[in-house]
Amino acid sequence: MVLQWKIILCLCTMFGVKYGTMQSTEPKHGKVVVCYVGTWSVYRPGRGSFAIENLDPTLCTHIIYSFAGLNPKEDSIKSLDPWQDLTEDYGKGGYQKMTNLRLRYPHLKVSLAIGGWNEGSANYSKMVADPARRSKFVSNAVDFIRKYHFDGLDLDWEFPAKRGGAPEDKLNFLLLVKELKAALRKHKLLLTAAFGAGKDTIDVAYDVEGLAVYLDFIHMMCYDYHGAWDQKTGPNSPLKSADNLNVEYSINYMLKSGAPPNKLVIGVPLYGRTFELSEPINLTSKRKVKLGMPSTNVGFQGPFTRENGFMGYNEICLELNNKTEPWKKFWDSESSTPFAVRGKQVITYDDERSIFEKVRFAMEKNLAGVMVWSIDTDDFQGDCADSEEDSNFPLMKAINKSIETSLEDIKNRISHDKQDQKAEGSHIRPNVITLVVFCVFLMLNSWS
Repeated sequence: MVLQWKIILCLCTMFGVKYGTMQSTEPKHGKVVVCYVGTWSVYRPGRGSFAIENLDPTLCTHIIYSFAGLNPKEDSIKSLDPWQDLTEDYGKGGYQKMTNLRLRYPHLKVSLAIGGWNEGSANYSKMVADPARRSKFVSNAVDFIRKYHFDGLDLDWEFPAKRGGAPEDKLNFLLLVKELKAALRKHKLLLTAAFGAGKDTIDVAYDVEGLAVYLDFIHMMCYDYHGAWDQKTGPNSPLKSADNLNVEYSINYMLKSGAPPNKLVIGVPLYGRTFELSEPINLTSKRKVKLGMPSTNVGFQGPFTRENGFMGYNEICLELNNKTEPWKKFWDSESSTPFAVRGKQVITYDDERSIFEKVRFAMEKNLAGVMVWSIDTDDFQGDCADSEEDSNFPLMKAINKSIETSLEDIKNRISHDKQDQKAEGSHIRPNVITLVVFCVFLMLNSWS
């Protein structure tokens, strides 16, 4: 008997050594964290060049390879950069490299996004309007996703019924999603979509309640509410505002329109918007500096992304660390947004503080999780870090930490409320018992 117990103990010890030390590769909070990757970021200069090898998959639950395009002649998906995406003709094999991440990070789901801003809307509108073409696309799309071993398809049509689309797109997009889901479900593949966050887009583009039936997740693009096109400074992704151009309104409107919380994913930008003023701000004045200052219709560029009016956080943090030409940082309490000013230049962006407030709002609403556009513009090199600890991906780490903190706070609050209710109940019981005893005492006295 002693020998048997020794054998059992030995086996248990071996099992513990082998399996007990294995660590999960995924975030611990149980919410989805969807990381879009703009794969053209590999072509950015210097420290801004982002390759698949730069990814930290432990920060994401889902990765979206962006973008593929539509071949309108064949009604099929096409690679927009065959040398970068494919292995044929000595290509770099981006599709394969991305999906192979699952070998080391088995929690990951890797999807392919079709669409994006540059694709426009006209070709998608024509394709979905024809039932035969739509059916052909569905079949071809499933074949493409399976051929390259993706876990699903992400629809990034920007936007149905707009930008060259037709009013009928709203219904036809629903039909496309319904047919895609039926085909993808057979192979246990995901179907998600990125939605514009403005009310005007939601109203004309999406049958929210209908689409929610078939989509696994809805990724809300809660950014680009303001930019240089407004010809005045404004927050890129305001949590709140006096009008309906803000994150809270977009999410609440989607919920009201029939999107279930467990399918709704809040979008957080890892980039900011830039503005050029007509004249420098006098920072020595006693007047409070506020957003809403008149600006030109073209913002300045960053050194990596080189796009007017746009800067990745990795560019912004370097700017804000500039000691030679320093920036003055401010906090806009109305929108819960940081912004920075230097001479005629203004940057509105997101940092750990503003991200925490957005994530807390999302967790209070019990949303499915958080989506980012895009992980390649976080400070993935750790160039702005104060220390080696948590040196890179500061915003991605802030998102995951904010989810954990918010969920813990909510859990503690619920627990505290239950304890209060129990305490209130315990205060009532003695009074009830006293009343019953008193009534019995009266009854006994009356009988006597």
